[in-house]
Amino acid sequence: MDTLNPQQLADEGQAEYSKGEYLSAARLYKAAADGFLAAGNEMVAAEMANNCSVAFLKGGNAEAALEAVLDTESVFINNGDILRQAMAIGNQAAALEKLKRVDEALAAYEKSAELLKEAGEFELRAYVFQSMSSLQLRKGEYLDAYAKMLDGVMGLDKPDLKQRLLKSLMQIPFKFLR
Repeated sequence: MDTLNPQQLADEGQAEYSKGEYLSAARLYKAAADGFLAAGNEMVAAEMANNCSVAFLKGGNAEAALEAVLDTESVFINNGDILRQAMAIGNQAAALEKLKRVDEALAAYEKSAELLKEAGEFELRAYVFQSMSSLQLRKGEYLDAYAKMLDGVMGLDKPDLKQRLLKSLMQIPFKFLR
């Protein structure tokens, strides 16, 4: 059997992920991350660890997903990559949410949203707000959930049809207050 280099492992991981073989993909991404780290490519290793986290989460292993992504935020901070830092924190939040660590998840989502705003990524920020809103609804924080969802759709420059409809519907209560 040939030994695969980190990029080949990453490519295999992507192929497995595309087939819905999430746990297999996670193992391949982890091996790729280890390989890139051994080769001195810390940024790509951190990116592979984030892919590993997403694959573990989709495969139903939230604990492994959280473990995979925990050290990646600092790599992105040290390299000045705000977008990837925000995404790493968002991945942490998603794993925390699955682990039912709701308050920690909300705090991580909030931090991710702030960084996404700083990076000018309003589409991704809207998805983060949607996740936060869903968590707040489950906690019974209806007004906060509504506000987060509204923040998310109002921040979009080019909302799609579904988002425009949601935006219009969410503005109705404010029309009654005038």
